[in-house]
Amino acid sequence: NSTARSGKYFYPGLESFSYYEVAKRNLRGYGGMISFEMKDGVTVARKLMKSLKICSSAPSLGGIESLITLPIDTTHGSLTPAERKKMGIPEGLVRFSVGIEDPEDLIEDFQRALA
Repeated sequence: NSTARSGKYFYPGLESFSYYEVAKRNLRGYGGMISFEMKDGVTVARKLMKSLKICSSAPSLGGIESLITLPIDTTHGSLTPAERKKMGIPEGLVRFSVGIEDPEDLIEDFQRALA
């Protein structure tokens, strides 16, 4: 079950996001960047990334194609686990930048990769 494998979601358009009200007041839209934490950590997050067919792994995000990255391997790779923990960056954190692909194709790709 794909829902059981992921934990927290970080997206300004979700009411559960800690800064949702700030985003709602100040943003016209919420953007295409989503972060989520894999409950079982970095091993499962890496498996997810390798299993996706549409999304490419990338050190930087924001292109027209859907991209995915693990901060512990890229942007925050030089930090110790203790430093990342203090900053609130869990081992299984995945960042996903939504591109211009068909949303249904992306959903199916994630569902298949998480199965």
